[in-house]
Amino acid sequence: MNVHVDTAAPAPTRSKGEVLLKIDNVSLYFGGVKAITNISFDIMKGEIRAIIGPNGAGKTSMLNVINGFYHPQVGTITWRGEVRRKMKPFEAASQGIARTFQNVALFKGMTTLDNIMSGRTLAMRRNFLWQLIRFGPALEEEIAHRRRVEEIIDFLEIEHIRKTPVGRLPYGLQKRVELGRALAMEPELLLLDEPMAGMNLEEKEDMSRFIVDVNEQFGTTIALIEHDMGVVMDLSDRVVVLDYGKKIADGAPDEVKSNQDVIDAYLGVAH
Repeated sequence: MNVHVDTAAPAPTRSKGEVLLKIDNVSLYFGGVKAITNISFDIMKGEIRAIIGPNGAGKTSMLNVINGFYHPQVGTITWRGEVRRKMKPFEAASQGIARTFQNVALFKGMTTLDNIMSGRTLAMRRNFLWQLIRFGPALEEEIAHRRRVEEIIDFLEIEHIRKTPVGRLPYGLQKRVELGRALAMEPELLLLDEPMAGMNLEEKEDMSRFIVDVNEQFGTTIALIEHDMGVVMDLSDRVVVLDYGKKIADGAPDEVKSNQDVIDAYLGVAH
């Protein structure tokens, strides 16, 4: 199933050329299991960077390394020109790295609005007591953050479900709400772990459109894991391919899909 998105005319805000994140010879072990072995690649500012490979290739582990959930035993991660030393997830989030998950991780009893509002937590300056009494400066701050959340809701075209508990929503809309919560953090780098998983063709087309718009209109750099090769080839500027925790290819989409190692390990002859 292929999803075509026209990305031929990028907006002026989408500038590339500067390395935003660099992975150097990173290895990650769990006991005797090697999840990632000696992998190096970079993510350029303003690009959409795809990470692909068969199940168990180490893709999600790599995202977990980038956002600080895992700390590699070997290698270095350089973010904005500085080497990171065991950065924790909340530190990564506060420095501009947000992510969505393979399995939707929302507060199912809370509304769409409240779920997306939770993405503004790190941007709030008033302490918990001020937020609780909702008075004076705290109320002004909440109004400003809510205004930004309403803009995201409009952008994602989910006004009609803004007051609906997300547990009642179909899966495709839940994935869109999760994207909204990540966008509420105003990230410089957005990590998307299989954003199209479980979606039908129409839902994939919508999500593809939103991903391109986030990249072009907001200037957000995006790294995504995705199994739909039509989506990957249409959206991505560059693709890195993993297999059994090792990098087997890295380059432009057309270059990668014609690579014999990638065909043998993942794509198959039909591609």
